Amino acid sequence: MIRYLILIVSFIFSACANAQADLLPLMPWPQSVVQQQGQLQLGNKWLVAIDAKKNGEIKAALKRIVKRVELQTGQKIQWKLVSADKANVIIKANQVAPISNFIKDWDESYQLVISTSVITLSANQSLGVLRGFETLLQLIGSQQQNIQLPLVTIQDHPRFKWRGLLLDTSRHFFSVNTIKRQIDAMAAAKYNIFHWHLTDDQGWRFESKKYPKLHQLASDGEYYSRKQIREIVSYARARGIQVLPEIDVPGHASAIAVAYPELMSASGPYAMEYRWGVHKPLLNPANEKVYEFVDGLVEEVTELFPFEYLHIGGDEVDPEHWNTNPGIQAFMKANGLKDFRALQAYFNQRVQKILQQHQRKMIGWDEIQHKDLPNDIVIHSWRGPDGVSDAVSHGFQAILSTGYYLDQPQYASYHYRNDPIPPAPVVVNNISVQDAINSWRFEMPRKRGKPVTGSFSLIGEGKNARALVDFTGKSRREAKLHSYDEKSASFSLDTWMGPVQFNVTFSNKKLPAAGKDTSAGKEILAGSIIVGNAPYSISGEKITDNVSLQKNASFEKSDEKNNIQNSLKNSAQKQLPKTEPVAHLSAEDEALVLGGEAALWVEIVDEHSIDLRLWPRAFVVAERLWSARSLQDESALYVRMEKVANWAEKSVGLLHNSQQHAALKKLASDGVSATEIMSLATFIQTLEPAHYYHRQHEKSANESYSKADPLNRLVDALPAENENLRQFNLRLGQWLKNPQDGENYHQLREQFSVWSDAGIKLLPLVKDRSQWQTLTEKVQKLSQWGILLLDRRLQGASITENEQEEVKKLLINAQKIDQEIIVATAYSVEKILYSFTRP
Repeated sequence: MIRYLILIVSFIFSACANAQADLLPLMPWPQSVVQQQGQLQLGNKWLVAIDAKKNGEIKAALKRIVKRVELQTGQKIQWKLVSADKANVIIKANQVAPISNFIKDWDESYQLVISTSVITLSANQSLGVLRGFETLLQLIGSQQQNIQLPLVTIQDHPRFKWRGLLLDTSRHFFSVNTIKRQIDAMAAAKYNIFHWHLTDDQGWRFESKKYPKLHQLASDGEYYSRKQIREIVSYARARGIQVLPEIDVPGHASAIAVAYPELMSASGPYAMEYRWGVHKPLLNPANEKVYEFVDGLVEEVTELFPFEYLHIGGDEVDPEHWNTNPGIQAFMKANGLKDFRALQAYFNQRVQKILQQHQRKMIGWDEIQHKDLPNDIVIHSWRGPDGVSDAVSHGFQAILSTGYYLDQPQYASYHYRNDPIPPAPVVVNNISVQDAINSWRFEMPRKRGKPVTGSFSLIGEGKNARALVDFTGKSRREAKLHSYDEKSASFSLDTWMGPVQFNVTFSNKKLPAAGKDTSAGKEILAGSIIVGNAPYSISGEKITDNVSLQKNASFEKSDEKNNIQNSLKNSAQKQLPKTEPVAHLSAEDEALVLGGEAALWVEIVDEHSIDLRLWPRAFVVAERLWSARSLQDESALYVRMEKVANWAEKSVGLLHNSQQHAALKKLASDGVSATEIMSLATFIQTLEPAHYYHRQHEKSANESYSKADPLNRLVDALPAENENLRQFNLRLGQWLKNPQDGENYHQLREQFSVWSDAGIKLLPLVKDRSQWQTLTEKVQKLSQWGILLLDRRLQGASITENEQEEVKKLLINAQKIDQEIIVATAYSVEKILYSFTRP
């Protein structure tokens, strides 16, 4: 920390000065930071002046801040209110009041100036003061001797108004104290909306006075009382956060069905649902009592939650019960509702009017969008950027959650690259007449759900070659092309599943065409798609046969040549596979994007792992929603994220490290020492949980895919991303560029040796060796090969074909999902292996 505080030169920072962004441990990074030479010696005696007509809110916040400084530094802070001329801390606010219930009223901007004698925090609203306090706390850090601060001028405001975090408390229940801890961390990350997912198939989680059977019969006794709800709402608002309740209708309604089956579209019987997935129970839109029920619930919700919005869910409606109910079918016919989507739109319109009567606005998932709903509703997109584009191009406001699902293990850099503003549509308008186009259809089977399908096109050759990908149901995206020749191709892009890399080979073998000679068939492709960190087999066939774009045509007139070349370009574009249309957004359209929400769905998360899953990655999403879009430096991001994670552990009591330690301790045999636990921690640096929803897919294929599946295994002790392994891979990348770098070579070799030894040592330390045996064997073999390959590269020696094949077999085995885990060092060894054969 001290090296960030002792500065001997002056730097000027801004959001786009990414190369400097890691010099101060701030996250989210402010819009403007100007740093000067020198320091403020603040110490532990604070003389505070508050310049505001009312200061109750600020004084209460200041008391919390002082306690957190004491937790961060271990120092006892003595503070008192004084006049401005005697102060070393001055706080100015034009308006002092709790966070407004209306988004349009929020002003979170602030200015923080630290000079050699005084800290001045100024804001229009006390809401801005709260945001500025968090920046100040990060600057203070964990100094143990004397509090010294850099001389800075910070001008800051959020990029987006809506910066939320969704917590699902239906699938697993969380205590009030755990929720408060997440709210404290949200405030530290400058989130402003706590999206509380209170109802779903697996449980009803709030006390209802009007419909008490909901919490009595459909919660297993785990629900929040009205008193607890008020306590959490008040706690959040004091920290500048509004609470958005979600009451899921008309689907995700199994819990409602248990309590009030007469409101459903099928007769039942119904029982508590403990399985994960999408289930069939639906409210009956043809039953007027359903709307009375919704009205009663909305009345109760508005008594408890003052925020202007109420989330109705509205997603993943399985229409089977509507389609097989004669009364509902007759209702649809009488009302001119042609299909289940029209019926859901009718239901949503009725619900929207109920909300309007209670002075609430509607927000719901993609599926609620309909032309007959007012434009003041908000579309919450889980379907991705295309969903956001569609919503705002039709005049609706929208927020994005795709790419911010933190229950999915993903790399922080992936979340960081994901922006609420959809990317511009891919326009293919620069195809040369010399460019060949090869398009392929592909299919990637999964263990749960339909296969992922689509097509990709490879255009041109050499350095100017391009790769375009069209996933079924998604708009076209351009991929980064790593290699391409007539036999193979490798390219990657970010998707709703996470980072995806295609590694495909092309075969001259032909698939027989129906009723025709084999020679008339299609060429095939094979290979894998690495989804996150797990490879899936891919197969497919060629759909565009190397389009020939006249390379040697001769023309007598230049205008004839231009006309024909333009015709050829148009013809070439027509050879590309069809893609889903997506709107070109204007500045006015983009202004309708309110922001985004991180989301924690909790099928595989519970009270003992919530912090490990959410933090510190939730800081990354917070920065993407607060800071400038131009802030893209991923290296600086990781440096700051690590520092802020350590800060938050002390400042707000986050448990991400202690939860991991506790999980490892439970896996260890009785009597294992803290030092021995560290050897387990060293070994798991080689491992990653399978990314995306691979873990859920594995449970679906191999277990009950329900609440009964245990969450106390090795995979549950793993962070989404291991910083030690990430640093190792960075060092490896540097060394591969210069294999004669002795320092990097020795450190890489030593790390492989440490991992191998840790695997040998840990087996006597663990209770259930079956969880560890195959993993330790893979890690040891990979480490041994890693050392051998490093030595060969350093010596300039080659490897034999037999050795290559042996390593490849090991890599294929190690990269397979094993107990929902990937041995991630396999990808490190693979890089070394390919350095022998690829430029």
